[in-house]
Parts: sequence; C-alpha cells; structure tokens
Amino acid sequence: MIMMIRPEVIEFCRLGPLPSELDNSEGSDEALEEIEEALHAIGKPVTNEEAHVLLASFGEDNCFGLAWTLLHLVESSPDSAVTEEPQPGENMWMFRLWKRYRNSLDG
Repeated sequence: MIMMIRPEVIEFCRLGPLPSELDNSEGSDEALEEIEEALHAIGKPVTNEEAHVLLASFGEDNCFGLAWTLLHLVESSPDSAVTEEPQPGENMWMFRLWKRYRNSLDG
C-alpha cells in the first residue's frame, strides 16, 4: 500500500511540534506565524495516513488555539486516528482525541 501524503502536510510536519504558549525565545513570533500559515494551508479532509502523521505535531499546550485547529483537522479523516487508549504520560492531545473517539461510539 502506498501512502499518499500531500506536500502541505509534509511541510507542516517538517516544522516540528506546535510550540508552547510560554515560548518567548527570539524568533518565536516569526516561527509561530510560519506554523500557523502552514497549518491553514492544509485542506480538509485529511487522509487517514495524513492524520496519523499529524499526530506528532501536537505540542504541550493549546498553542494559542492552533492545537484545536490541528485537532479538528485530524478529526476530518475518514477514520479516527486514535482508537486505543493512550499510555500514561502521552501527550494530552492524544487523550483528548481518545475521549472524543469514545464519545462518538456512545452515540
């Protein structure tokens, strides 16, 4: 099976995980703008493969709302990207996706 991942998804993932809202390092504003532009360049829906690749882009907090945008993008895939309960210590966004998946099964 050949995985099809669009260039805009690859470009966004290349930028690394979403930075923390607490990051006030030099150049962080410019980096955040680049990340935001790259995220918004990804059209919905994403493929299942793209959703799985995008999971690595979640950071440790909301990143000024960008994490929620990323979550909704991941959820636009045909199937849920997180169907098994995350292990303790995993990223909080994996737990959010897991909970939302479980809630969708409850009807």
